[in-house]
Amino acid sequence: MATKIRLQRGGRKGYAFYRIVIADARAPRDGRFTEKIGTYNPNTNPATVDLNFDRALYWVETGAQPTDTVRNILKGEGVYLMKHLRGGVKKGAFDEATAQSKFDAWKTAKVKVADSVREAEAKSKSEARAKSLAAEKAINEAIAKRIAEKKAAAVEAENTEATTEETPAEA
Repeated sequence: MATKIRLQRGGRKGYAFYRIVIADARAPRDGRFTEKIGTYNPNTNPATVDLNFDRALYWVETGAQPTDTVRNILKGEGVYLMKHLRGGVKKGAFDEATAQSKFDAWKTAKVKVADSVREAEAKSKSEARAKSLAAEKAINEAIAKRIAEKKAAAVEAENTEATTEETPAEA
């Protein structure tokens, strides 16, 4: 049986949400699967991946073939790096503790990058919100100024009408 690691689509039209599953290569995309090992949501920035790391590593080491997209997801989560490090441990290049420390250092750097992306996104959103608020305030001030000018003109017109009406009555 040829085993594949692939995405199974869910969600609504225009808003896809995927499950990462282990399935027989002959099974349909959204059909029967052997095991669900995670989820992938491409709608967030950056994309959200929830993965059972140990099971994914097991299936990759067993020989399950991932699709291109799943391979990129697994690389991003470090499954292939850990497979590579475990191969080094088996060959005797370094011990398990060194492999784990290398993986932890890589994961920490990756988390920092993801956090900086999230912070930059939040900062740009807040700056855009502040700019739109400032533009809206300027528009509101201009409208208030025009209304005040119209009211002043109307009051002045009433005063001139009242003085013109009063003068003939006195004479």
